[in-house]
Amino acid sequence: MNTVDVTNKLAVLLQQPNVLKNLSVPQLVEKVLKRKEGMLTLTGAVATTTGKYTGRSPKDKYIVEEASTKAKIDWGTVNQPISEETFEKLYNKVIDYLMEKDEVFVFKGFAGADPKYRLPIQVVNEFSWHNLFAHQLFIRPTQEELQTHEAEFTVISAPNFKADPAVDGTKSETFIIISFERRTVLIGGTEYAGEMKKSIFSVMNYLLPEQGILPMHCSANVGQEGDVALFFGLSGTGKTTLSADPKRRLIGDDEHGWSNRGIFNIEGGCYAKCINLSREKEPQIFDAIRFGSVLENVIVDEQTRIPNYEDATLTENTRAAYPIQAIDNIVDPSIAGHPTTIIFLTADAFGVLPPISKLTREQAMYHFLSGYTSKLAGTERGITSPQATFSTCFGAPFLPLPATRYAEMLGKKIAEHNVQVFLVNTGWTGGEYGVGSRMKLQYTRAMVQAAVEGELANVETMKDPIFGLEIPAHVPGVPDEVLHPQNTWADKQAYEQKAKELAEKFRENFKKFKHIDPEIEKLGGPII
Repeated sequence: MNTVDVTNKLAVLLQQPNVLKNLSVPQLVEKVLKRKEGMLTLTGAVATTTGKYTGRSPKDKYIVEEASTKAKIDWGTVNQPISEETFEKLYNKVIDYLMEKDEVFVFKGFAGADPKYRLPIQVVNEFSWHNLFAHQLFIRPTQEELQTHEAEFTVISAPNFKADPAVDGTKSETFIIISFERRTVLIGGTEYAGEMKKSIFSVMNYLLPEQGILPMHCSANVGQEGDVALFFGLSGTGKTTLSADPKRRLIGDDEHGWSNRGIFNIEGGCYAKCINLSREKEPQIFDAIRFGSVLENVIVDEQTRIPNYEDATLTENTRAAYPIQAIDNIVDPSIAGHPTTIIFLTADAFGVLPPISKLTREQAMYHFLSGYTSKLAGTERGITSPQATFSTCFGAPFLPLPATRYAEMLGKKIAEHNVQVFLVNTGWTGGEYGVGSRMKLQYTRAMVQAAVEGELANVETMKDPIFGLEIPAHVPGVPDEVLHPQNTWADKQAYEQKAKELAEKFRENFKKFKHIDPEIEKLGGPII
């Protein structure tokens, strides 16, 4: 089957009377309830469950190996190849499957808040709650834009269609397949809505660099003077907490593009983790979960309909999806100028990285490629060693192109716009996990505030003897002794041993990057 046939088959589906296009939020909520896909909570949010899969399925994610993209993709365990024939057979089966459904739901909208660079998309769903999710997470068109909307990429999601690996050429019943030539994402066998969001992010990570735009897995905010800050960080580093500053307006919380015009949000909504969520800790997120929002895998009291955010019975990866307009202090549309400050967040459970350090351009590229944080390998009993985790560019699962392509773009933009870059350790101090303590949030907030307000631009610094990082001598609101990790350890020999251990892990991880300027490793990495 050729591309024209595939496109025609989709066109035939979209003309069927069972296809409902761009329903409003109230209409979709009504459908969710009528179809028994979820329940209403006390605040009017829709609560749903995702069945067997409560997170992404990275081992079931593929990119079609096609003539026009084959040489560009960074093939491997993240970007697994699948044949055009396999894709087309599955595609036909899924379309035929949807043809027989009583109702199919279509959302037409955009990815990318900057009109010059936005991607018109459509999302075709078997579930009405998935379509509500798409409505909240992507950028919603005006009625005028809807009249002329021509989708350039299509997501087709059929959770109840399960692949047969022996017949369909997949590893399991689940598949998430991107075809860049067909401009289609095909999803089946999983009810986890996040696959749709992250698939489009992967698509943008492929398309935007072709236009000279750097796609980034980060949050972004802007100050009263128009100064933009970016926050990169993996799960548990405090990205959401630290970027939600009442003195600054939120541009977006997860995905952005950096063009020659400045920063723009790729999404139109937020997909927040809500395990242990409370109004006291995160009032903006808590209050955003209202009518039209979607709660995933949150346990809700059947009688009172009050969500129990502390209950992890189904998963710790409980989620809330809501439009960015549900947050009060935002930039709308989600567009701003060039960044003045970039913050890389890491939760170092080794307790050896400085709580804040200034990075040179080479160090910024090195730490961007490294994407370091640490996860706690221990159980509830005893004290165990932390485990270093590296996620390239702070978003390894979503990068179709070689990582060095993104790092080189970042390096050029840092130099072009004279951006100040900082590495902030929100992890442990005074010892590794189990010995030391977590860095006080008030200190981290003070350091981030000083960085984004330009107070550290010309401050005196001291070089870390192992990692080569420049540590500010003084930060307002932070005791000087806290700034130097070795000063907070009672056992200086243990500190040095642990620091060298982490430095070696950085070096070992960096060996995987080929065809990169050797100066990046030489000037950006540990010096011992």
